[in-house]
Amino acid sequence: MVAEASEHVLDVSDYSLDYRTATGPFHVLKEIELSVKRGEILGLVGESGSGKTSLAWSIMRYLPRNAEEIGGSILLSGEELLRKSPREMENIRGSRISMVFQDPGTSLNPTLSLGQQLSEVLVAHRGLGPQQALRESISLLADVGIKTPAEMMKRMPHEASGGEKQRIIIAAAFACEPDFIIFDEPTTALDVITARQIIDLLTQLQARTGVGALYISHDLALVSQAAHRIAVIHRGEIVEQGTTDRIFSMPERDYTRTLVSASPDPRQRLVEDRDEDAKGNLLEAKDITVRYGRPAFLSGLVGQAHSLVIGNRSVSLAVKNGEILGVVGESGSGKSTLAKALVGLNAFEGEIVFDGRSIRGIGQMDRNYRCNVQIIFQHPDASLSPRQKVSEILSRPLKLYGRPETGVPRREIIERLLHQVRLPPEYADRYPHQLSGGEKQRVAIARAFASHPRLVICDEITSALDVSVQASVVELLVELQRQFGTAYLFITHDLNLLRQIAHRIAVMYRGDLIEITGACEITSGERADYTRRLINAVPLPPRHAAISFPTKE
Repeated sequence: MVAEASEHVLDVSDYSLDYRTATGPFHVLKEIELSVKRGEILGLVGESGSGKTSLAWSIMRYLPRNAEEIGGSILLSGEELLRKSPREMENIRGSRISMVFQDPGTSLNPTLSLGQQLSEVLVAHRGLGPQQALRESISLLADVGIKTPAEMMKRMPHEASGGEKQRIIIAAAFACEPDFIIFDEPTTALDVITARQIIDLLTQLQARTGVGALYISHDLALVSQAAHRIAVIHRGEIVEQGTTDRIFSMPERDYTRTLVSASPDPRQRLVEDRDEDAKGNLLEAKDITVRYGRPAFLSGLVGQAHSLVIGNRSVSLAVKNGEILGVVGESGSGKSTLAKALVGLNAFEGEIVFDGRSIRGIGQMDRNYRCNVQIIFQHPDASLSPRQKVSEILSRPLKLYGRPETGVPRREIIERLLHQVRLPPEYADRYPHQLSGGEKQRVAIARAFASHPRLVICDEITSALDVSVQASVVELLVELQRQFGTAYLFITHDLNLLRQIAHRIAVMYRGDLIEITGACEITSGERADYTRRLINAVPLPPRHAAISFPTKE
């Protein structure tokens, strides 16, 4: 894709930004040089802490009080934004420059209807009357793919799905036909199918309106679907810029090559294919059903019916000894619900057979079962106690299930566990807040392996990590699987990743198990319609050979 327009709508030149801290200035952005033409989408990619969002706030003139601009220039259609007063910027935001945020739920006022929030943008920045704003809002909602726009206008934010809320935010961003729009991780909080729909919507609206746009993300595959050019930012510096095809096919800088190579490539298998009949079943889930909710006290007194929410509906699957079974599906499909049932965090109906032993309820999950079936959660911040050092965190499974080696000092075992997850021994004396996200997840992995389990359930453990950190964690898990022969139930929304590391893939949708197939066969043969939709929604960067099913009408 090549933008034809030549006029720059945004010019950032020699711009530097510091944050004042108790220990001195922290250099956030260093001599930034980038520009965006009218009708062009510039992708800005980099890992967490690279300065992506700080640059967005600088352009929007929404900087914190401890921010100090060292120098440079930010021009919007030739006008210097650094010299604009707060009142002038209030008029510019929304009318000439807009922003779509990562989490639509935090962008909307929970006390106002969706129609009120969209209409007030048109009243404030386009001077429309209430009735005109109402009619225009309904038209805008139709433009962004809301099927019943008049009805949506009456809803409160909590009555809309994540995808619907993001469409409304996009409608507000385009409402005043701005010169420039910033998209800051606009699909991170959405499932893969909804994310693809939002990307398609953004590119269609941008092409139709000719607005210039900055698309911020850490997901290179996603950016490649929308951006004409890409700028790579690392530790506050733009290290490389170029067309999307060039960045992916011929990256010049080592950091860019690291980012590109870390993106999951389904053609590069990280595990050996195996004879599926050669290994027996380690765990079987038979007709697992999970129901959420309980009758309200008053509803029982008045005889009011109460229906429970079905999290899993008669799910049956098996994990073989030493196998990596992937579980994929969009948000709300029941993946995590199943994981929690298998470790006793959700009450369930049905039967779990582990190593030949039948379990029909949480009460039958004895010490041996809990020792052998471990789980690693999505967010290590929520699963690691902030009050305990790493040594205390890793000591707990040793106390619960006993030491795997008798006579070996506990400290030595802890340091050995840290070594297995590629962390230095001195990390035993650190607290979780002293570790990065990837390091905290490695501690969670070490804790799971402390009891020498036979099955580890990985519940979206890489979704909150940068692409390069994700690659290193996945490499670690594969190495541990080879070393110990541990089986994994690996839950994720990233189908590209599963095609790299899984032997088989189970597809779930709205609490049901749709199908199970070999990882190498999922893009071929007769597949369920939902599986086809998942495959078509997965973004593949230009260096990958795209595989797509024909879309059914």
